[in-house]
Amino acid sequence: MVEEINSQSSFIVRSFPVGPFQCNCSIIGDSLTKRALVIDPGGNPDLILATLIELQLSVVGIIHTHAHLDHILAAGKIKLATGAPIFLHRHDKFLWDMLEQQCAMMSVAYVPVPEPDHFLNDDDDLLCCGGVAIHTPGHSPGSMSFWFEQYQTLVAGDTLFQGSIGRTDLPGGDINVITKSIKERIYSLDDSALVITGHGPSTRIGIEKNNNNFVRV
Repeated sequence: MVEEINSQSSFIVRSFPVGPFQCNCSIIGDSLTKRALVIDPGGNPDLILATLIELQLSVVGIIHTHAHLDHILAAGKIKLATGAPIFLHRHDKFLWDMLEQQCAMMSVAYVPVPEPDHFLNDDDDLLCCGGVAIHTPGHSPGSMSFWFEQYQTLVAGDTLFQGSIGRTDLPGGDINVITKSIKERIYSLDDSALVITGHGPSTRIGIEKNNNNFVRV
C-alpha cells in the first residue's frame, strides 16, 4: 500500500490492492478542498468507500488508466454511492463494452458498469490536485497515466511496473507503442517522481530508467 499524507501539504495519496487480480486502486485527494479522484476501482467497493469516509473526501471523478476488467469492476458501485462521473479514454471503449466477455474469459463474476460519462484526452486537466492526463498507449490503445506535477506523483496503470512493463499480448496491445510511451512520455518526467503502478510495489522514474528490464534509457 502507498500512503502519503504530508503535514506540510494538503495532498493525500492512498493506494491499495483491490479485486480478483489485486489491481492498485488509488485515492488522490486534497485535505483542504476535500476533493478527490478514485483511480482504477477494480473491486472491493466497500473498502474504497470506507477509505473515502475515513479521509473525509468527496469524489469529483472516477478515472481509469484503461478498461481491462481488473481496473473497472467497481466503477458502477462507486458512481452509485458518490454520484461522481466516470472518465475513460475513448480508444478503450471497446474493452469497456467487452466487460462481460472479459469476465467470462477470466472466470470472474460479471458486474455491469454504466457507460463512461466523459472521454479523457491527452493533457486534460483532472480537476483535482493539479492532475493532468497523459495518453500512454501500448498496454491498450487508450491507456492513460495521471501526472501530479506539484507533488511529483505519477499513476501509471499497467504501462510501467517496478522492473517491468505492461503485457502487450492482449487485444489492442503493442510492444513498440508501449516502449515509445514509456521513453517519450513517462521517462521525460522527473527522475525523483513516485510511480504508482497498476499492480505491485511503487517505484521511481529514475530507478526504472536505469534498471528496468524492458525499457532503459
